[in-house]
Amino acid sequence: MKNSSKLLPLKRRNFIALTGTATASIILSPILTMAESSKKQVTVKDIMNTYINQLATGPIANTVDTLKSGSPDLVVTGIVTCMFATIEVINKAIAIGANFIVAHEPTFYNHQDATKFLQNDEVYKFKSELLKKHNIAVWRNHDNIHSIQPDGVWESLVEKLGWEKQLNNEKRIYNFNPSISFKNLITALKTKLEIPALRYIGDMNQQCSKVLLMVGAAGGQRQIEAIGKFNPDVLVTGEIAEWETAEYVRDARASGKKLSLIILGHIASEEWGSKYMEEWLKNKFPDIKTTFIRTGASLSII
Repeated sequence: MKNSSKLLPLKRRNFIALTGTATASIILSPILTMAESSKKQVTVKDIMNTYINQLATGPIANTVDTLKSGSPDLVVTGIVTCMFATIEVINKAIAIGANFIVAHEPTFYNHQDATKFLQNDEVYKFKSELLKKHNIAVWRNHDNIHSIQPDGVWESLVEKLGWEKQLNNEKRIYNFNPSISFKNLITALKTKLEIPALRYIGDMNQQCSKVLLMVGAAGGQRQIEAIGKFNPDVLVTGEIAEWETAEYVRDARASGKKLSLIILGHIASEEWGSKYMEEWLKNKFPDIKTTFIRTGASLSII
């Protein structure tokens, strides 16, 4: 379950602009001028604290948002934002001289980034040694970015889709008037999110007026409960357990409900949050080169 902080529900770009001076004191002395501050060396810890200290609730307890490699005292020469700190992303960071990677999801293949079971694994050794060799710090920013209000990942996806005007008073519900066909909804999602393919259950001719949007991996129970609460025409989600949500939708349709399902993929539904992080970092630390690198989907469909 995501944590929630009570920041003003501003549009993302306005939020970044308005908070620009509020957090400066975290890393800079109040007596420094802007010209002087731009010369100050910035560490990994400085950047992490600047982001975390935006939260009205303060640091999140028992968070997975920890350093996965590197030192908090490392002076940052360049930053990469991404969905996953893959080996490909690490090599691209090395090539452009970036030594700090801000990733949204785990680096070592499980939610907690536990590595005890990987100690003799060749892939883990290769990746961890690559990071160590090039002195690269990796920070996971998952709980924190989801705790900002509005949610940094959610807001960036809605902006990418252009659905701001469709948002209902109930979070997650988007109303289309006039309605949109299921086929055209799929086409729009593929085009706007730049994804080649997606999976679905539904009738291409169905008219959709109410869309339930749930990013990432919400889990079958939460997805099914939300369907029951909001009664949407279609659930658009990141990923599912095939034996849970998909089977529920199949039975719902057999019982007479006009319920459809679109599965974007976890990465496709959340990757644009790393674009938000690129913009945030450029605003806060303009003297450090920051680059958003798309990882894209790990799976291919034929």
